[in-house]
Formats: sequence, C-alpha cells, structure tokens
Amino acid sequence: MKDFCSDGVLIWDEYTSQRKRNRVGTGYRFWVLVCYDKGVKKIPVQYLIGVDEVGRGPLAGPVAVGAVCVHIKHQKILEKWGRGFRDSKKLSARGREEWMVKIKKAEEDGFLEYSVAFVSSRVIDKKGIAPSIRTALFQSLTSLEKSKIQPQISRVLLDGGLRAPVAYEDQKTIIKGDEKELVIALASIVAKVTRDAYMIKLGKKFPAYGFEKHKGYGTRAHYTAIKKHGITSHHRKSFLKKKKERG
Repeated sequence: MKDFCSDGVLIWDEYTSQRKRNRVGTGYRFWVLVCYDKGVKKIPVQYLIGVDEVGRGPLAGPVAVGAVCVHIKHQKILEKWGRGFRDSKKLSARGREEWMVKIKKAEEDGFLEYSVAFVSSRVIDKKGIAPSIRTALFQSLTSLEKSKIQPQISRVLLDGGLRAPVAYEDQKTIIKGDEKELVIALASIVAKVTRDAYMIKLGKKFPAYGFEKHKGYGTRAHYTAIKKHGITSHHRKSFLKKKKERG
C-alpha cells in the first residue's frame, strides 16, 4: 500500500510477525513505517497516533476525542499488548478501567502518550456536533504536539468518519477502526473512561438525573428526569429540540 505526501512517497508495510497475513492473532494490524523522500533520503516516521471520539449522541454532557501516540520503536511492545485484547466497545466498564490503569502506567514508563479533549454541550448547541468533534480532535492532537509529536513525523489512524487537520498529511480513516487497529482501540478507551468519570462527577452535582448511570444518553429514566425536573446547563438543547420535533 502506498500513500503520497509533499515530501515524496510514503511506503507502508504491515508487520505480520509470524503470519503472512494482514492481521496478527488478535485481529489488530501493526505497521512498519518508513518514508522515502523521492527515493533518495530516508525520513523516518516516528509516531503512530490513534484517534477516536465518544459522546456523539447523548442528550447531555460533552463530546470527547481521545488520542493515543506510540513511538515506532515501541512497536513490539504494542504487538505484545495486542495479544488477548478484545474489541474496546465490548469491554465492560471494569475492563475499560483496568486497561486505563495499564495505559497510565505505560505513559509513566514512557511507552506512549495520550490526551483527551472535551467540547461542552453549550458549544455543541452553538456550532453543531460535527464541528464540535473536529474542535475536540484538533485540541487532542495539539496537546500531543506540545510533547514534540509533530504532524510531519506522524501517521494518524482515525475511527469511522473522523479526519485529522490537513497538517497531518499521512492519515487514514478506518471504518470500525477500534476493531482493527490497537492504537484506535486505546484511544477509544481513554476517551470513554475520561468522559464517564466526568459524567459520574456530574451525577453527584445533579443527583436527580442519574448521569452516573446513563452517562447522558437518552434512556427512559433520563427522559423521565427531564420531564420532572427540567433541563440543566449541561443538556444539549439542540438535541432535545430535534427529539421533540420528531415526536
């Protein structure tokens, strides 16, 4: 597979370990990343970044975008991590918490870095959900850039329909990416766990709504609470309006 950038041709070969297939035992793919500048000068791509969003559809709370960055030299560690890893969306809350502990430990050990950015319900009402996700995505990558993780030496893998800023010339959007790429799955976990923790705190502030249980999603209990108590400043008025219009 080949991708192109202004610096020349980027050639990407899948790391197949002991198997001559696209996938390693877990179903996740690992990449050997090398960039050739017009066939003359080797420009190493140093970082692999996974990106995913959480909280697109809830009636309340922020949308979150997580980004996980692994240095290419740690690729074998990433492969080892992938063994036994299940689809991040099929993990229980406890399972995600356990993986979050591992991710934090890996960050402390210098194996990876991660960031999570929120965009509030107020901004979602003002700008819409798609622009808000783009803003959160930009902020999460910008946070990584503060650690000298620059777009020119990074490859970004994104879930679903997400796109990174144009400065990240080498990027790929993958449908169901959290099932296929471990770095995307890890990004999904950090976004989900961080947002859930925020909603649990919100539940303590507004105990009548049960945010700690449904995390802002449109459950029957949530609609009942809204009908009884009205909305909070953390509810997405634009979402509730659309729901009302649809009946």
